[in-house]
Amino acid sequence: MPKKLKTTKSDDLLHRANTLGLCGLEAHWEDVRDQAWLPLLIDWEETERKQRSLDRRIRYSGIKRFKPMADFDWDWPKQIDRAQIDELFAFRFINETSNVILVGPNGIGKSMIAKNLAHQALLLGHTVLFTTAAKMLGDLATKDTSTALQRRLHRYCRPGLLVVDEVGYLSYDNRHADLLFEIVTRRYNEKPTI
Repeated sequence: MPKKLKTTKSDDLLHRANTLGLCGLEAHWEDVRDQAWLPLLIDWEETERKQRSLDRRIRYSGIKRFKPMADFDWDWPKQIDRAQIDELFAFRFINETSNVILVGPNGIGKSMIAKNLAHQALLLGHTVLFTTAAKMLGDLATKDTSTALQRRLHRYCRPGLLVVDEVGYLSYDNRHADLLFEIVTRRYNEKPTI
């Protein structure tokens, strides 16, 4: 049976400094390893980087303003399956790379639920892009070269979670339908889409 190596607090701090890419600190590790300020410095750096990462992902996401789920009126509409919505917020669909389709008439809260799912996914560390179908397909359709189109397709395929709102509000010509199919196909079984 292999022996488990006991790690010290200094080993843990060195690993964290390495993960953060603090090369200068690592180069002088023997000089600073026992300093009282070292754990605090590494904590600050980790906290600041996590916050900056979250801020960047929120800006990139395109979610903008939305009502929190605490304001959702569960008494309207009568047919909503609250348990199923609550299950979505467990985010198993992300790990399973399953897609989510929210279907219903105007005004029942599909966009609100989708934006809340997107925001919570961001807080969990995922990258998210929220867009409308019209905006996404219009953006893709304006690309006049194959290279430009491929770069733009990458923008919609890259995020860990893509949320496309208002898919059923427009009728699509063949070009737009092909572009929507391309996005769904590229993400299928790779990254979830709402």
